[in-house]
Amino acid sequence: MTQLEIYSICKPRRRFSLTSIRDLLSLRRQRCRLAKLDDRALADIGITREQAEIEASRPVWDAPQFWQK
Repeated sequence: MTQLEIYSICKPRRRFSLTSIRDLLSLRRQRCRLAKLDDRALADIGITREQAEIEASRPVWDAPQFWQK
C-alpha cells in the first residue's frame, strides 16, 4: 500500500530585503519632490496643493495597494 503525504501550501513570507529598502527610499523621494512642485506643475498632473501635501506627509510604509508587490 502506498502512503500519500498531503502538504498544505504555505504562502511565502515577504522578506525585508535591499529591494524593499530601495522601494521605500524611492517612495520617500517621490513624495518629497511632489511637495516641492509649484501650483502650475500640480495643475498639470491634476492635483491640488492640499492633495499634494497630504500625499507628501504620508509615512513611507503607507503605500497604495497597487504599488505593493
